[in-house]
Order: sequence, then C-alpha cells, then structure tokens
Amino acid sequence: MTPTYNERENLARFVEATRKALPEAHLLIVDDASPDKTGEIADELAANDGNIHVMHRAGKQGLGTAYLQAFRRGLAEGYDRFFEMDADLSHDVRYLPDFVRALDAGADVVIGSRNIPGGGVEGWGVGRHIISKGGSLYSRTVLGLGIKDLTSGYKAFTRRALEAINLQSVKSNGYSFQIELTYRAVRKGMKVTEVPIVFVDRTAGKSKMNRAIFAEAVGMVWKMRLDGMRGKI
Repeated sequence: MTPTYNERENLARFVEATRKALPEAHLLIVDDASPDKTGEIADELAANDGNIHVMHRAGKQGLGTAYLQAFRRGLAEGYDRFFEMDADLSHDVRYLPDFVRALDAGADVVIGSRNIPGGGVEGWGVGRHIISKGGSLYSRTVLGLGIKDLTSGYKAFTRRALEAINLQSVKSNGYSFQIELTYRAVRKGMKVTEVPIVFVDRTAGKSKMNRAIFAEAVGMVWKMRLDGMRGKI
C-alpha cells in the first residue's frame, strides 16, 4: 500500500515495478485528492489490473491517517501481510523479496533499515542526514529501543502485529507515525527485524518533509514514553 499526494510523475513507474517484484500481491493506492490528478492516474491503472485498488480521500489528511485507513481496510478484507512504501521510487522494490523472507522466518514487523550494515542513503545533503539519523537516535534513546532505523517508512507487518498494535489508539500522523507503530509493536512483544536497504532520494516531485512535521515528532516521542510508562501502550 502506498499513500499519494502529487505523485503523477512517479506513480505509473512505481506500480509497474512493484507488480513485477511481487506479482501475486495486491496494491492499494491511497490518494488525498492530489491537485495534479494522481488519483485519476491511479484509477486508470486499477481499471487495467484487478490487483490494483484505489482509495480516494477528500483532501490532504496526512500520511499516518492514510496508512491507518489502508491497514483497517486490509484487515477487514482478510489480508495477512501488509507492506507500506512510498510511491516516489525512493523505496527500491528489489528489497521486497528480503521482506518476504524475513516474514517467512518469523518476523512480525520488518523495517527497511538505512542504518545497519548494507544500508544507506543516496542523494541527501548534510542537513537531511542530520535530521534522519538524529531523529532516529533521539527516538531510540528516549524510548529505550535498540532498533537502528525508527523513522523508516519502508515496512512490512503481519496481521498479528497490526492487531496487537491497536490501530484505533495510534495518535501520530506525521514523522512520528513510523516511530509509534514500531514502539507499539515492541511493547506488545512482536518480533521486529531490520533488513538493509539503500534509500534513493526522489528525482521527481517534492518531499513532504518539513519542520512542522519534525517538531511534532519531538514532542510525540516523549508522549509515547510516558504512555508506555503508564501502561497505556
């Protein structure tokens, strides 16, 4: 599943690559009424492929709520494995078989990690590296987790993991959303595995990251820690 907002330049290539990497999988595109008509492209792709599905939302509501709606829909429709990734081609589909192998080996949550041996990033400036690595280190320290890449948005979950996380209680919507899902999974005793990926910065379109999203994460991490201490997670 992938959330989209103004990804018309990338979507067709993303869909083609993903369908080749996992031919039997179903792909759900969640579009937030993209002004560039990404949603129309998604509909055209779905009309020609029964394994592609589209969810249209009324406006830009954020990445976290897009994934939550997609997860709830997938659970209701009986799916057992869920993959989340960006449509901007920064998440290379060649790693999807590694995710499948990790799930087959017993993982409940698989994280595509830029911060373990074999992982990395291409195309970022110094500032973006500092935000990403610093944010992950900060979150790991506050939450007491050993996971190296808490902010990765390239992940896989089992049904068991999503049911244990309790999606109804997830509060984050921006940068901290990925952190919260992983923290909740660990708190519920899920097995979390990291597999190395090389993240390649987008070549088309604009990044959705901004200072407000990052600032939200700083405060949310402490709220997660307090909720965990109080037994609310």
